[in-house]
Amino acid sequence: MTELVRVHAGGGVATLTLDSPHNRNALSTALMTELLAALGVARNDDAVRAIVLSHTGPVFCSGADLKETAAATAGGGTVPASRLGNVLAAVWECPKPVVARVAGPARAGGLGLIAAADIAVCAADATFAFSEVHIGVIPAVISATVLRRLAPRAAAELYLTGEVFDGRRAAEIGLVTAAVPVGELDAAVDRYTAALVRGGPGALAGTKQLLHRPLQMTLREDLADLSELSGRYFGSEEGMEGVRAFREKRDPYWVPRG
Repeated sequence: MTELVRVHAGGGVATLTLDSPHNRNALSTALMTELLAALGVARNDDAVRAIVLSHTGPVFCSGADLKETAAATAGGGTVPASRLGNVLAAVWECPKPVVARVAGPARAGGLGLIAAADIAVCAADATFAFSEVHIGVIPAVISATVLRRLAPRAAAELYLTGEVFDGRRAAEIGLVTAAVPVGELDAAVDRYTAALVRGGPGALAGTKQLLHRPLQMTLREDLADLSELSGRYFGSEEGMEGVRAFREKRDPYWVPRG
């Protein structure tokens, strides 16, 4: 059976590589099943501190597998897009930071995957499009992550027109963190992962929860909750170790060696 998601781990980083270039890394049921399994393994591996989503071939992800979708629709089966929500949630809710490495085009569901990642770095000449309207459907499932990232005016423009835009525009509107020349892409990803693995595992997970946390009704309610949260982390084993390490001018125990 063909392996559609390849996994490599080392130095505290697990790289999950979409490896289905024959259909431009389309989100088939098989690929999403493997990706969910790989995410689960990385999530539960204490040696893994950060996760990179990468790809083989010139295309990051072309979106839903339309061949499989057409067959499912004609036969009354389940379309692949119905599983996409589980994939996006698994990336979004993962307690470990997820970095998307995007060297080439992404369309439709692929943009939902990029938006679900905590950090996304793309090649400046990579192209993107919310192409759903051009085939008579809407970008429904991916909106759960995409609309949490995009500037509202840009979302309206690009959702409604389906126009193609490049990596620099993707960075301007918040879809990606940074757009760099393709020759600098791996170095940029490495810089992010090198910084991420220095964070305490519990602190990284807690920071992700903080970033996704809804605001309270009033500023004072928010401050009360956040003050209590801050105290818990400073009083935790990890927090006390981090303060000791800082004062002793050494790395805390969680920083990978070598």
